[in-house]
Amino acid sequence: MPTTGGAPTSSTQLAAITRATQEVAAGLLDDHVRHCVLEAARDSGEAGQARMDEVAAAIRQVIRL
Repeated sequence: MPTTGGAPTSSTQLAAITRATQEVAAGLLDDHVRHCVLEAARDSGEAGQARMDEVAAAIRQVIRL
C-alpha cells in the first residue's frame, strides 16, 4: 500500500472506499435478484415479466457505479 509518511495516500483510501461500496452494491444486488427471480418463478405472465424487468433495472443501476 503506497504511503506518505506512514499514512495511506488519498488515492489508496479512495480505492478502498470505492471497493467497499462496490461490495455493498453487489450484496444488495444479489439479495434483490434472488428475491425477484424467486417471485418471478412463482408468478406467471405479466407479473413474472414485471419482476424480471425489475431485476434488469437493478443490474443496470449497479453497472453505472
